[in-house]
Amino acid sequence: MNMQDKRVAFMATDGFEEVELTSPWEALQEEDVTCHLVAPVENKGESIRSWQHTDWGKDFAVDMPLSQANPKDYHMLVLPGGVLNPDKLRMEKDAIDFIRSFFKADKPVAAICHGAQTLIEAKVLKDRVMTSYPSIQTDLKNAGANWHDREVVIDRNLISSRSPRDLEAFNAEVLNKVAEAVPESAE
Repeated sequence: MNMQDKRVAFMATDGFEEVELTSPWEALQEEDVTCHLVAPVENKGESIRSWQHTDWGKDFAVDMPLSQANPKDYHMLVLPGGVLNPDKLRMEKDAIDFIRSFFKADKPVAAICHGAQTLIEAKVLKDRVMTSYPSIQTDLKNAGANWHDREVVIDRNLISSRSPRDLEAFNAEVLNKVAEAVPESAE
């Protein structure tokens, strides 16, 4: 399967760090990977607002409402950070179920910065090796993760990075994992 047949879901809501979505998105699109912004909104085309360093950023149109998103349609899940975004997503049962389905199917999941906080709520971190923004390392350790301060960490199908300064390494590993990903068999 070539990269043109690959589909990646980016799950976010208001307050996601803009560059943590746009940078991997652009890297994937350069390889002809189809990317969808999945969010807990009512309708396709509704917008969510990014956070850009210290203030609100641009609005981004949602490709797929979370309630209509089927994890089987995607080869990989990317979770951008931002402080507000994961804090809101972890309170959404559908978001947590969406994340868990990728782990259950052993599909790649990539989380950067604070994006890893949603993985705590999904209860998928026991005995996982990972990194994140340093301020949430204690939370991740308490959830069972083995935390390391590295630009990117790969543990089976989980990719994690610390912050926007690590995007080059993060994007490279996202591209590697999506190239290896196989579709979930239709049931």
